[in-house]
Amino acid sequence: MKLVPLFDKVVIQHIEANETTASGIFLPSSAQEKPQMAKVVAVGEGGVIDGKEINMIVKTGDTVLYSKYAGSEFKIEGESYVIIRQSDILAKVE
Repeated sequence: MKLVPLFDKVVIQHIEANETTASGIFLPSSAQEKPQMAKVVAVGEGGVIDGKEINMIVKTGDTVLYSKYAGSEFKIEGESYVIIRQSDILAKVE
């Protein structure tokens, strides 16, 4: 199945956080914060949204940081994805 986001939407997939601290202490998943770094899986085409021209800056394969409570989570074929607006992306990681 292929995800094709519409307008200014971006499909991202979380990058798993480390399960141990720098000093080697194991952190159970309940103690870990929700990761805010993700890989871009698919990007919408942009266009005119609410009277403004939106050009898509991110592209498939980019690693991004995004707002903590942004987007909607979905599980498709056993994989977890989040669909967010491009404006919820705070930075690209290079």
